[in-house]
Amino acid sequence: MALRGYYFVLLHALVFAALATSAFSKLSSHYYDYSCPKALSTIKTVVEAAVQKERRMGASLTRLHFHDCFVNGCDGSILLDSTSSIDSEKNSNANFQSARGFEVVDEIKQAVDEACGKPVVSCADILAVAARDSVVALGGPTWKVKLGRRDSTTASRAAADANIPAPFFSLSELITNFRNHGLDEKDLVVLSGGHSIGYASCVTFRAHIYNDSNIDSDFAKNLKYICPTAGGDSNLSPLDSTPAQFDKNYYSNLVQKKGLLHSDQELFNGGSTDDLVKEYSYDTDDFFEDFADSMIKMGNIQPLTGNQGEIRVNCRKVNQ
Repeated sequence: MALRGYYFVLLHALVFAALATSAFSKLSSHYYDYSCPKALSTIKTVVEAAVQKERRMGASLTRLHFHDCFVNGCDGSILLDSTSSIDSEKNSNANFQSARGFEVVDEIKQAVDEACGKPVVSCADILAVAARDSVVALGGPTWKVKLGRRDSTTASRAAADANIPAPFFSLSELITNFRNHGLDEKDLVVLSGGHSIGYASCVTFRAHIYNDSNIDSDFAKNLKYICPTAGGDSNLSPLDSTPAQFDKNYYSNLVQKKGLLHSDQELFNGGSTDDLVKEYSYDTDDFFEDFADSMIKMGNIQPLTGNQGEIRVNCRKVNQ
């Protein structure tokens, strides 16, 4: 009888420990409420100043979070510089000479660490909050960011090349890519609405404007002045007609066959995602609500929690 009681107590303790570990590892919007109550307001202040100085910075910070989450989960790996043992994701096809905002992340990290009195907030969480605050600063929706991510101690250029959706992807390739990250077709369409803000370089849309038929002819003609058949790879064009304002015009442009990237126009090209594009093209409220939900979902892709990873002192390098 005593032995049975012992095993019952032991089992109860093990279950409690498992639940405690699970709870400890779970992301929460209140994660820093006690350890650094000024964390979120500090991030917001720096982001708003950066976006006010340069509207394009909002799109850049949002893009960093997207590209970070699509490699090995939302772990801040995109921020690591190359070393003898790290092939930086900054050098991947999707990021090389186009990803921006790293200096703003450095500024946020310094300000947050000063507000907290020590490194408490992870670089991965900084990216997630900065993306939300950037969207809000550009007129978009807000949402409660789940927090508690920790930072990776490695990065992979090869993984970035393999996992970040390419601008030449077909609809089926896009759907497969998103499904591989636990995201569905609705997430694909609504998160692509992140292209409501920002710019793309000529090299990413040249093939679309010269080779594709599902593009408005006048739109393509005007883009050819920016993006010739040879040269001008880094010349920029806005991703939609209002690149400094987070709105539904991205979808309206797709309906008019004015998607800048091949992968953009694939969302409205006679396929399974057409109806949702149409809906968002005239319903801002639905787009904003769904975008917020999908951003929360994307932010939960394979985060490092608990004792995994680290809290970096410098977002550009692993701790020594």
